[in-house]
Amino acid sequence: MEATAQEVDSVVRAAHATREALADRAVRAAFLRTAADRLEGARDHLVEVADAETALGPVRLTGELARTCYQLRAFAGIVEEGAFLDVVINHPDDTATPPVPDLRRYKVPLGVVAVYSASNFPFAFSVAGGDTASALGAGCPVVVKAHPDHPALSELVAKVLRDAAAEHGIDKAVVGLVHGFEAGVELIKHPLVAAAGFTGSIRGGRALFDAAAARPVPIPFHGELGSLNPVVVTEEAAAERAEAIGTGLAGSMTLGVGQFCVKPGLVLVPSGAAGDGLVKSLTDAVSDTDAGVLLDHRMRDNFIAGVAERAELPEVQTPVTPGAGGEHTVSAGFLTVPAARLAAEGEHDLLLEECFGPVTVVARYEDEGEVKAVLSRLPGNLTATVQLSEREAAGEGRGTEILAELTPLAGRVLVNGWPTGVAVAPAQHHGGPYPATTSTSTSVGGTAIERWLRPVVYQNAPEALLPPELRDDNPLGLPRRFNNTLER
Repeated sequence: MEATAQEVDSVVRAAHATREALADRAVRAAFLRTAADRLEGARDHLVEVADAETALGPVRLTGELARTCYQLRAFAGIVEEGAFLDVVINHPDDTATPPVPDLRRYKVPLGVVAVYSASNFPFAFSVAGGDTASALGAGCPVVVKAHPDHPALSELVAKVLRDAAAEHGIDKAVVGLVHGFEAGVELIKHPLVAAAGFTGSIRGGRALFDAAAARPVPIPFHGELGSLNPVVVTEEAAAERAEAIGTGLAGSMTLGVGQFCVKPGLVLVPSGAAGDGLVKSLTDAVSDTDAGVLLDHRMRDNFIAGVAERAELPEVQTPVTPGAGGEHTVSAGFLTVPAARLAAEGEHDLLLEECFGPVTVVARYEDEGEVKAVLSRLPGNLTATVQLSEREAAGEGRGTEILAELTPLAGRVLVNGWPTGVAVAPAQHHGGPYPATTSTSTSVGGTAIERWLRPVVYQNAPEALLPPELRDDNPLGLPRRFNNTLER
């Protein structure tokens, strides 16, 4: 049932009232760990419901739930460590120019965070996903706008989180849930919502981003909108390991029926014999891929129409034709096109737009100039990949130059790998220049927590009035920078 404006208001206000219950870091960390434990305890039922709604399969969903639990526990550890508070203390210094007063800085939670669930990750980017885990870790209650592709699962996961909260004396309203398109619009406009996280389409994300900016009090909107995830295969790499690259590309572009946000959607491959070998390997591997079910019929219709429109462009060929598989399935495939067609503005610009599903575009280039020309026309991406030869990876040839060309395009640059599979690790960055994301932050990894915090400085505040995080004796044992010295 879709939530009314009044129901959205009630859910947000109830979440807002739980902020004080999240103030204790030890309680927050315990809550996150209990949530992970309870999700694991309900795994079989949750996976069954998720598979019934998404058809992603028990193996994929079980792995995704494990990732979600790991993510919750990872943020529990980050909360306990306390480095995310970014504590900095400067004692007065009258010898400086200008003089430095007593300054004490740390970060505080923003308030209620609106989370917009993704369709393609019903666990990891949904009710208990990274946005929720990082926001709760920061001390922010959340209100989740459930995705219409998995409403029953959303309710079940929300209940697990609420029960985990209650176990630690936190009101269950700390995790709110609303359904419906209009509810999502009302949520971003609510005056008590302090920030938002979104994973979805460019069109939907941009509309919400604009609404967040148009509010009387604008709020941060961290949106992941879309990504082509380009790949450059050098001529040497193609000559050295064409079969391995073709097989790896097939596995990456068809993984999860091509519904991963980091699916490689454009691959620059050299013309000539080496490139031909790669295309043959790709053809063989994709031809052996079974048809699969997309998340809903709207996505299936868009995929079939999108690949058909692209295939009709001049000089576009389909070594393996993507499109309708059966009544409910789609078949994987790929398109080829001369890279020169993409080097300048024209009707082939459609090939530079993401097509959600198991398809990629192989652009055959004649020389390095065509590679540079195509890369110069690409929008921002989550990832960019280069496949190098052994010699190039050792620092000879154009490896360094290509990395420099790819760096402005993406938040994660890969060498001799494939972008699908986003590790949950402290050094991870899952974001990129617009339209990949609407901010410079990450939605995966430890620093995702920074999105929901703001810095505050106390100047010349008496020690007795300061929060314990900022006192000289450091009663909480926090990592901090004290008079320009890093303390751990």
